[in-house]
Amino acid sequence: MKGKQAAPKSQANGKIVRQRVGDAVALLLPEKQTAPLVFSSPHSGPNYKQEFVDASRLNAFDLRRSEDSYVNELFEFVPYHGAPLLHALFPRAYIDPNREPYELDPDMFHDSLPAYVKTRSDRVRAGFGTIARVVANGAEIYRDKMHFSDAEARVQTYYAPYHAALRRLVDETHERFGFAILFDCHSMPSIGGPNDRDAGRQRADIVLGDRFGTTCTATVTDQAEAILTDLGFCVARNDPYAGAHTTSHYGRPADGVHALQIEINRSLYMEEAQYTRSREHAAFTERMGQFAQSMAGIDWQALSRSAAP
Repeated sequence: MKGKQAAPKSQANGKIVRQRVGDAVALLLPEKQTAPLVFSSPHSGPNYKQEFVDASRLNAFDLRRSEDSYVNELFEFVPYHGAPLLHALFPRAYIDPNREPYELDPDMFHDSLPAYVKTRSDRVRAGFGTIARVVANGAEIYRDKMHFSDAEARVQTYYAPYHAALRRLVDETHERFGFAILFDCHSMPSIGGPNDRDAGRQRADIVLGDRFGTTCTATVTDQAEAILTDLGFCVARNDPYAGAHTTSHYGRPADGVHALQIEINRSLYMEEAQYTRSREHAAFTERMGQFAQSMAGIDWQALSRSAAP
């Protein structure tokens, strides 16, 4: 398997346009979008502000337990195949863009929360609301309670710009091609954790989540699975992850917008315990480039005409 420096030939054409939206979002755009695809990485943000670390019971290393480390890097070849890539710069532990904007645990706040806040959901109960109470191993994040104004500031400064940028990419893609396919990219521990329904079980290489067929036409999921399988991966569907807010919010097959979540087994590209890139990182990145190249090469117009949503 070749390293990152020896990418497939198509990756040598064109250039990447890099943009930022404040401290919230980075975009890697093709010089010209030629594929009806959009890739997003909401949980790979590495910028842990010191004030956040100071307010936490955890050190900077332990705060990373909820991070999808380096996922944005795994898809860095996407723009060379004519599709945009968007990724968060802020960490998931600070605010999670893969939640509704106001899924909050009232026990985390000094003051009462507005009536529009969603205080009851499985994710809030588990400690993984828009502003999480715990990291992935269940360790409490905060020393003290916060004020709702702090949560509102995070929503307006980070969450809202992230989704505004993603919505723009999806809408522009839909307008240009008549439909759009969003891949929401994540990573997962190689073995189910103690609080997961697959606790102690070895996980597949890649899990595709389409909310059990509701967020994209079956053709998209079938094609993605076939390509990943041809690349040598063991692929599962909707187990243990079927997709969360991004997939369900953007996925509207009847309106020509398809959303598919991709969960990648971390053992394939990183040293899980150390949160460092492994020797396989470069080769895995190339394979994700090959995946993007294959998906971009499909005649999606024909598939969208023949597939029922």
